[in-house]
Amino acid sequence: MYAKNLKINIAHLYPKLLNIYGDMGNIVTLTKRCQWRNIEVNVDTVNTGDTIDTEKYDLYFIGGGQDKQQIQVAQELQKRKESLKEAAEKNAVFLAICGGYQLLGHYYQPHNAERLDGIGLLDAYTVAGNKRFIGNVTAKIITPGTARETLVGFENHSGLTYLQGETKPLAKILTGNGNNGKDKTEGARFKNIFGTYLHGSLLPKNPHFADLLITLALEKRYNDRIELQKLDDDIELAAHNSLVNKKY
Repeated sequence: MYAKNLKINIAHLYPKLLNIYGDMGNIVTLTKRCQWRNIEVNVDTVNTGDTIDTEKYDLYFIGGGQDKQQIQVAQELQKRKESLKEAAEKNAVFLAICGGYQLLGHYYQPHNAERLDGIGLLDAYTVAGNKRFIGNVTAKIITPGTARETLVGFENHSGLTYLQGETKPLAKILTGNGNNGKDKTEGARFKNIFGTYLHGSLLPKNPHFADLLITLALEKRYNDRIELQKLDDDIELAAHNSLVNKKY
């Protein structure tokens, strides 16, 4: 159905600590694609020490960062673990990039350092590898509901992520390394929780995926499937297509 006077509320988690390789562009994309459709969108930043109103937010975004910042965020997330689990149970949408993705799993084990506990929204775990994966990625989307079959982005990580149980890959690798360089998977999905290693940033070059997140966030708020107004995505898709199967 189409509807008027729509709105969504977005929580941007810890942007002062986790905002690397253009991850802020994901928030800009979500905001603009809502505004272009006359969907009211409110973005609040959640910083360390802030509580989270799970009744308010429809979509949560958390980006990537360096190890030092990831340690700080891991400690903060433990304080908000129950609130974020409650949000997930209410079908809120989560998009987590790289370091944020790792912390939505059970844990991240670095080299020669203490294990960082995650919050277990995804049935996954990450261990540090001996090789850094750097370069462009093209992956075929497994998740239904998008207008195109591919995702493109840029990976830069040494963490090796392994999925378990009901947490399934977001996509299958065509070019690049993805979760661990072995099983040809990229990212993860469980219900409305998405994790990925794709920076660069992800959503400006993948408008179809951005629209999936917006659709799910509206469905969470209004308990109904709302058909989005189509946009002119020629520029966005030109950027997307220029990177399909590009290695460097």
